[in-house]
Amino acid sequence: MALIVQKYGGSSVADADKIRRVAQRIAATKEKGNRVVVVVSAMGNTTNNLIRLAQQITSEPDERELDVLLSTGELVSCTLMAMALRALWYDAVSLTGAQAGIQTDNSHSRGRIARVDPQRILREIDAGKIVIVAGFQGMTSGSTLEADTTTLGRGGSDTTAVALAIALKADACEIYTDVEGVYTADPRLVPEAVKLKEIGYEEMLELASYGSKVMHNRAVELGEAYNMPILVASSFLEAPGTLIHGGVPMEIRNKVRGIAQDLNVAKITVLGIPDKPGVAAQIFQPLADGGISVDTIVQNASINNLADLTFTVARTDLAKALRVVEPVAKSLGAREVASDSRLGKVSIVGTGMQNTPGYAARMFTTLFKEDINIQLITTAEIRITCIVDEALVPKAVRALHKAFELDKLAV
Repeated sequence: MALIVQKYGGSSVADADKIRRVAQRIAATKEKGNRVVVVVSAMGNTTNNLIRLAQQITSEPDERELDVLLSTGELVSCTLMAMALRALWYDAVSLTGAQAGIQTDNSHSRGRIARVDPQRILREIDAGKIVIVAGFQGMTSGSTLEADTTTLGRGGSDTTAVALAIALKADACEIYTDVEGVYTADPRLVPEAVKLKEIGYEEMLELASYGSKVMHNRAVELGEAYNMPILVASSFLEAPGTLIHGGVPMEIRNKVRGIAQDLNVAKITVLGIPDKPGVAAQIFQPLADGGISVDTIVQNASINNLADLTFTVARTDLAKALRVVEPVAKSLGAREVASDSRLGKVSIVGTGMQNTPGYAARMFTTLFKEDINIQLITTAEIRITCIVDEALVPKAVRALHKAFELDKLAV
């Protein structure tokens, strides 16, 4: 019997009717003679609603308590799914992340999985049960007397599913969502976007890291590290999805394969800092200690031994980042700290781009023709990202999709 891990996103389990429909899909998989483990997200907008509720209590909820609160969303959906399967006369059991053996580091709101102990899940499936696991959550490693609930960050249920598939040595890992697969761009912005039959881990990781909401980037990282293929498909339609895997054929390399966009971007500029060794470290080390990720970094040429340092963070981290940076900048004698939260990223992604001339020029020319000013640029081996005004991001995505002829892409 094949062991299959399936994950269903929040839109797939948004209400009782959808939970019952998903239960029927799970039952159909079981009927084919498979052993089935299912990971579920919180119902619909539950996580957002819980965050808003917490913020009504305090503008800065304690991270530990917030993790405990947010983890309850997945508990609701996994228990309801188990009930729905039992109503169909299938033996099912719901498990929290901790009961499923998911152990994490001590980072709240963005915990990373340290290890998975699958013994409880294996016992349950050996007993013939369908196991329903609450995604997005785990428990800190160490003594159970001191263990805390942690969450894995938004989209973390994908990571839960891939981690379980790896630990269980599953035959398949299937991610079911509200779209039919991975597209060349967000089909809500670009109706001409093409669904890809397959995509490599590297390309998918760049797309996920720079705005594509189809997959959690850490889930793709795990899949690549342990060579676990991941199928992304629709939970509402019986249609072929997109397979994320290694060994993508040579014919689809050396070309742009997708456009990603991200509006969760803010820029911080520290003006007039001394241009001397160690200054950058004094700014970025406290940010790292505070768990704030920094993306694009640009420092201008020194004038009179003074320079301006610009970097980007997630817009959701801006207030926290400013609280860290402003006192450091003052201690360094900087003239001013400025910020802008009205920005977005647009990226082109494709394997082999760095070794093939012309991609950057075409991207910059396309944005120029659309009168879109580029504020910052960052590149990687298979990606070029431009930071622009947030209001212009949809226009940029559509223009780049057309310029690189992705509507004609052979999938």
